[in-house]
Amino acid sequence: WNHVRDFWKATAEETGVVGSSLMILDDGVVLNSASYGLADVETDRAVDENTIYHWASITKTFTGIAIMQLRDRGRLTLDDPIIDYIPELKEVHNPFGEMRAITLRHLMSHASGMRGSTWPWSGEDWHPHEPTRWEQIVSMLPYSEIHFEPGSKYSYSNPGVILLGQVIEQLTGEDYEVYVEKNVLRPLGMYRSYFDHTPYHLLEYRSNNYYAVDGNLQANGLDFDTGITVSNGGLNAPVTDMAKYLGFLSGATGNVGTSSNRVLDLISLQEMWQIQQPISSDEDGTWSMGLSFFIFDSDGERIIGHTGGQKGFRTFFYVNPETGAGAIAAFNTIVQLRSEDDRLVNNDTGFLEIRRRIFEDLFPVIEAQ
Repeated sequence: WNHVRDFWKATAEETGVVGSSLMILDDGVVLNSASYGLADVETDRAVDENTIYHWASITKTFTGIAIMQLRDRGRLTLDDPIIDYIPELKEVHNPFGEMRAITLRHLMSHASGMRGSTWPWSGEDWHPHEPTRWEQIVSMLPYSEIHFEPGSKYSYSNPGVILLGQVIEQLTGEDYEVYVEKNVLRPLGMYRSYFDHTPYHLLEYRSNNYYAVDGNLQANGLDFDTGITVSNGGLNAPVTDMAKYLGFLSGATGNVGTSSNRVLDLISLQEMWQIQQPISSDEDGTWSMGLSFFIFDSDGERIIGHTGGQKGFRTFFYVNPETGAGAIAAFNTIVQLRSEDDRLVNNDTGFLEIRRRIFEDLFPVIEAQ
């Protein structure tokens, strides 16, 4: 722990990260945690265990769990065509055949053929951060296309998960945020977790977020609204609440988290961790896509998790369901570098190295206990 913690802090300092949190768990019980830097530069407010981060695309795993809940209750099947729920999709250009070929399973495993970004064009400064209303999504559909035969390969798609959020709303008659709060967050005891704008009583814990470019910081503000894309990336929470989520994923019933069957049966969780689409392989292992979770296989061990990145926030969580070893990390700064053609690109080197050291140095020690 000391070795990985010191590397994490040194990397944050060297790359210009303003504030960060790191936590290691065993079967949902927190073994070690550490805080670094500031949650807000202007007020000189330090990061601590109560600091609330934006978890961005990690929200997709909550959306997937909600879909599985509805499947287990007989409200849908994973092989339902998405167009049955959203007939507006008939406007999409699909050179590979009928839109009925795209299923909920394809959306959950990023194999639908839909584009990656929410906007079909480059963002402008005057654009809203994300589309705010469903009508805006619908208005872009005639100018959208399917890029490959559905189910034939993996390609990460934010719009696909937005569609899953609409399915949840249609079947339950509730806003996405309300359904997930009642059926996932509250049963897990995640009482300081919420979507989009921060409740007044939690604002003092909310982290700002920053871009660091050439040693200069750009603050993005304490709050922002993910609008109609909330099911794709709207979750905010402290690491202590995310520890409860990892406790649930690892089947913990002790000090942190609750038993899986209060939210989703373990057999359904395990179904989400089965490979749907291969992604990549290298000397370290193989990455694949399950149902809303990424899967990493190496030396007979399987780790599941997800990353997040939005505005200046960068996050990840990972857990080995067999051993209960888990890790959570959040950074309130995205470090950017200028390319040779003067474009800004994210510098993820330190972020990825921290993850690698957790996998290689910490998880085997936790598993051996």
